[in-house]
Amino acid sequence: MAKTSFSCSACGASFSKWSGRCESCGEWNTISEDKGLSSGGPAKKSLGAMRGKRLELGDLATHEAPPPRTLSGVGELDRVLGGGLVAASAILVGGDPGIGKSTLLLQAAARFARNGLKTIYISGEEAAAQVRMRGQRLGLQESPVMLGAETNLRDILTTLEAEKPDLAIIDSIQTMWADNVDSAPGSVSQVRAAAHELTTFAKTQGISIIMVGHVTKEGQIAGPRVVEHMVDTVLYFEGERGHQFRVLRAVKNRFGPADEIGVFEMTGRGLAQVTNPSALFLSERGTPSPGSVVFAGIEGTRPVLVEMQALVAPSPHSQPRRAVVGWDSSRLAMILAVLEARCGVPFAGLDVYLNVAGGMRVSEPAADLAVAAALLSAREDTALPADTVVFGEISLSGALRPGPQTENRLKEAQKLGFTAAIAPSGGKSVSVDGLALRQTPDLAGFVGEYFGAG
Repeated sequence: MAKTSFSCSACGASFSKWSGRCESCGEWNTISEDKGLSSGGPAKKSLGAMRGKRLELGDLATHEAPPPRTLSGVGELDRVLGGGLVAASAILVGGDPGIGKSTLLLQAAARFARNGLKTIYISGEEAAAQVRMRGQRLGLQESPVMLGAETNLRDILTTLEAEKPDLAIIDSIQTMWADNVDSAPGSVSQVRAAAHELTTFAKTQGISIIMVGHVTKEGQIAGPRVVEHMVDTVLYFEGERGHQFRVLRAVKNRFGPADEIGVFEMTGRGLAQVTNPSALFLSERGTPSPGSVVFAGIEGTRPVLVEMQALVAPSPHSQPRRAVVGWDSSRLAMILAVLEARCGVPFAGLDVYLNVAGGMRVSEPAADLAVAAALLSAREDTALPADTVVFGEISLSGALRPGPQTENRLKEAQKLGFTAAIAPSGGKSVSVDGLALRQTPDLAGFVGEYFGAG
């Protein structure tokens, strides 16, 4: 006998039996039976009257041309996409409200349309006149982009099937409404159904579709996580409201490298690409002061130099504060513990503040040594030389591990005028003209050599 399964239309949780209230999200009367494709049980494999057609199977050795790519002309966007827009691809773009997702995609739509792609921009949040007004403010009124304002998914797919565009932009997936799903727009079931229909339509019709997704308080795209698995590429548009910099980051890309970034600057005329983000992130760096260290990092395939800023001050409270902006707070706690346990540098009774300048968010482990150097510099009130960059990963034993692409980091630092670099020993021997590489094996040696503490 076939096993019956049930799922919640509000949160997507699965259950083995029906109940009136979902144990996962607490909603009432949202659990229904899942209808399987097979009409038989474990002992009966036939689909019976619901039998489908046989698939056409190809050969892995078949020599077919790869899907064509189209360049937008915006180098930062093309870099994040892996070298341009791939035909028949589904892309999901997420970001905080007001960060500039609609502005970026309207500018991208205008660029693709000027390059020969038939482009449709469909907004479920604004009227067509409002999108047109924003396009005029950005100077895009002459671009051959077709506009539409609709939330009914059936009408949108009918229009796309009739117009046969090369690129369709859906803003946003949370406003789409599928009339065959009994739930409100924006719910888990609606978002999952709309994403599935649009992705399937993109594959079968050969149309590239870009979907905008809102994010939750935790920074994740709202809706079921399965939506990110459906699409080919997931991009996050990041940035701090107080800064003009915006970072477009690829967290998933079937057609290019993940973790690739593109840097943009918000201006009165929209988003302008930044071809040299290292110079921009360091442009506001003044006279070197205690707690300021330049980190030579790698984002995707490009080296990026950012400033790590730390402040260490006596705490008036029994529980010292640990505040972090742009880095992982749990990793900061680990660095503080290693400094105290392996190097004898205590931070008890001291408030610690860490900031990545420019609104950049750093996630790679090679930033450990730069963070430790910034903390020690702030604690000892000693500034590192202004012409020095730092990078390296710290282990729990206090040993230092070299990061990948050391040569690219050093070349980027040398290009921006830095003459010295501090890095872990043990990596490949790299030499860059005009830059002295100082290597240290462990954190205790680094602390003793540069700060005399511990």
